[in-house]
Amino acid sequence: MVTSQIQSQLSGISEASLSLTPAAHPIKQTSFSTVWHSVDLPATPLFGTDGIRGRVGDLLSAPLAMQIGFWAGQVLRSGNGSATGAVIVGQDPRNSSDMLAMALSAGLTAAGLEVWHLGICPTPCVAYLTSVSPAIGGVMISASHNPPEDNGIKFFGADGTKLPQAIQEKIEAGIRGNADFPMLNGCWGRQYQRAELTGEYLESLHKPLLGEIDLRGMRIVLDLAWGAAVHLAPAAFKAMGAEVICLHDRPDGSRINVNCGSTHLHSLKEAVKHHKADLGLAFDGDADRVMAVDSCGRVVDGDYILYFWGQNLAFAQQLPGNLIISTVMANLGFERAWQKLGGQMVRTAVGDQYVHAAMLQHGAMLGGEQSGHILCPHYGVSGDGLLTAMHLAALVKRSGVSLAELVDGSFQTYPQLLKNVRVEDREVRLGWKNCEPLHKAIADAETAMGDEGRVLVRASGTEPLIRVMVEAVSLELADRCADNLVLAVQKYLL
Repeated sequence: MVTSQIQSQLSGISEASLSLTPAAHPIKQTSFSTVWHSVDLPATPLFGTDGIRGRVGDLLSAPLAMQIGFWAGQVLRSGNGSATGAVIVGQDPRNSSDMLAMALSAGLTAAGLEVWHLGICPTPCVAYLTSVSPAIGGVMISASHNPPEDNGIKFFGADGTKLPQAIQEKIEAGIRGNADFPMLNGCWGRQYQRAELTGEYLESLHKPLLGEIDLRGMRIVLDLAWGAAVHLAPAAFKAMGAEVICLHDRPDGSRINVNCGSTHLHSLKEAVKHHKADLGLAFDGDADRVMAVDSCGRVVDGDYILYFWGQNLAFAQQLPGNLIISTVMANLGFERAWQKLGGQMVRTAVGDQYVHAAMLQHGAMLGGEQSGHILCPHYGVSGDGLLTAMHLAALVKRSGVSLAELVDGSFQTYPQLLKNVRVEDREVRLGWKNCEPLHKAIADAETAMGDEGRVLVRASGTEPLIRVMVEAVSLELADRCADNLVLAVQKYLL
């Protein structure tokens, strides 16, 4: 159902201005037969765990983005009864985002679709607006927590959730010249600037909280990572009555995520202590995840957020089976503490799409990742760092104690080390499981640790990295095993 603000905005656009005039510029399939298959593509799949992501000028380029837009438009139209419609597009402030957004829009409009361009906004804003409007899809231009030189293209279906793998594969088949569906003829689409619709998203964040709780008396530091939340996050917390102190609070495509945000918490820790704040909250570049810092400067990651939010939902009888969905990265200390409370935990592979799939399978109402990507269908259709941050702050206010006191009364984490090895060769990185010497090194580490720890080696789905995670009862054991595995990765994959 279209919400009131979107209805009012749509009413201001006349039938004539929205008309696509089918007879004016018909698309002829033959005219695109060579144009849409002229980009060099890697042998490995384009779509990873979080859309298409990579180094701009290497994997990602304007010609590829235009093809992605065109074939995504074809697939979205074919799944919508061949009808034309709108696709909502948002972006983060990276220097390459304008270029990719314009190229993508060119492809979408060539496929006969309207584009509603929101400008700079969080990824969850695109997901939410797609879910409540007549749009047939949404796209976010962002590389999330990646460095400035990377970028990405992430798609959402009409319900605001990520496109299923089968749909992504159809888009990729079209890009590679292997489409198994007829290309739809039609008319050129149009692009409209719709930045005003972000207010609808902000309203949706406030609605469950305003009138029930406010944040007056709380001093909160926000690290906005020079990213997509720079405009909306401060407004959201100020509207709740909080005193807000902002770090890295301008859109800056050259510095997005650089030594700041949810993956670099040093400056947030220092600011929380300096300003004697109640807590700090750090977003990544596209604000679909959040990490917190308590007044003592301790990191409060996604495991703690799931634990606290899970307790509150269970108390309100809104957590079926007291079940939380997490990933293989979740700390053993968190899992065992949750089980002591009578809760259940199901682990998935790393990636919010796997968490979301498991939540649907088990009927769960809370899930997420240690990295701070949290999903709660009671309040949102996707992982949302800003939504999670507001609910965490409200939870602390309701508790009557500080976040630090909540942490003290929760659980002790097992020492967990995560080390990254950069492997630029995409095929080597994604094919690491075929490396027998590395498998032997992993087996040796597992034997050495026995029941006192666990090992996880995986290729990142979002960055050119092999990630090595070791968790053990002692930091010394974890550090020794992690170093040995890093050396093995460097020896056999570089």
